[in-house]
Amino acid sequence: MQAQARPAEFAPWNDPNETPLIRFDGVTKRFGNFTAIDDIDLAIHRKEFFALLGPSGCGKTTLMRMLAGFEAPTEGQITIGGKDMAGIPPNKREVNMMFQSYALFPHLTIWDNIAFGLKRSDMAKDQIAARVDEMLRLTRLERFSKRKPHQISGGQRQRVALARSLAKAPKLLLLDEPLGALDKKLRQDTQFELMDIQEKTETTFVIVTHDQEEAMTVASRVAVMDNGKIIQVDTPPRIYESPNSVYVADFIGDVNLITGTAQLGQGGAALLTWAEGQPEIIGTAGEGLSASAPATFAIRPEKVNISESRPECVNNVVRGKIHDIAYLGNISTYHVELPDGQIIKAQTANNRRLSQRMYTWEDEVYLSWTDTAGLVLAG
Repeated sequence: MQAQARPAEFAPWNDPNETPLIRFDGVTKRFGNFTAIDDIDLAIHRKEFFALLGPSGCGKTTLMRMLAGFEAPTEGQITIGGKDMAGIPPNKREVNMMFQSYALFPHLTIWDNIAFGLKRSDMAKDQIAARVDEMLRLTRLERFSKRKPHQISGGQRQRVALARSLAKAPKLLLLDEPLGALDKKLRQDTQFELMDIQEKTETTFVIVTHDQEEAMTVASRVAVMDNGKIIQVDTPPRIYESPNSVYVADFIGDVNLITGTAQLGQGGAALLTWAEGQPEIIGTAGEGLSASAPATFAIRPEKVNISESRPECVNNVVRGKIHDIAYLGNISTYHVELPDGQIIKAQTANNRRLSQRMYTWEDEVYLSWTDTAGLVLAG
């Protein structure tokens, strides 16, 4: 999984003098007896590309709908630009929303689809054509302006919907699973187009997605959600490398999880006792870790080394047999079964042809990793 980091200088969330564009303060949303959003505090800054990430039913779409004005909080306050949004309808907010279905008018040309909202706004009529042409250039759709939606590709329709959403220059653009209808390769290409457009317009984007790779690619920060709560908010590299819980470690990317009992070491290290006859695992102590408490060691497969002979000068070494191999083109993932039945995954880059692969099924191998490669997390 790749984590696309924004330029280092863009980190308004670290500046105490920066005022967030959006604030959720103690926001709860209930539907009857069901709590969809549970006492959330969240700040999103201007020019951010912010991702709400989580499984179906975690509350991310409800959070977005409250921002748009389609739902009202049961408790708490939402402010945009310092203004309380309570009672303000969607059409009175400087917010636009782009839906997964795109909702384009099939009988109108691309040009007229983009112009539709402008013609019903207070923009001067002699300025509309110039604004539509600007949006066509921004989304590289100039030569398709006279076509109808059915005459262009899915990726191009996505860009039309984006151009229409940006035409009125909203402070905030909400994107609800905007790439879900695209095939994988087109979705990956469009992610970078979205990032480029967001940076050029400097509009604040908030995207709802259940696609971890999408969130990690486009976002300046990611909020990982579960059961109506925000579990962690951080940059993609920190979400991936420093998850604050077993849930986040398991939800983002691929990970090995080994359960046991923790002991605190020196210099931020922790020891995990995990299986009879196996040496303790040394890792970095995660947030809230307590001595002699249940804990889980989390390590990414790409940080696990695989070798035929036992490596020297490494503390964390286990031996096992290759149970399965997943060939993914650029990488191979080896599923190695330990004597107690535990499976640990190790990834290697395929810099040799398949016929020259060093390891195969049933091979006895050693797995090893450095003392700082994994985290010992509470629970």
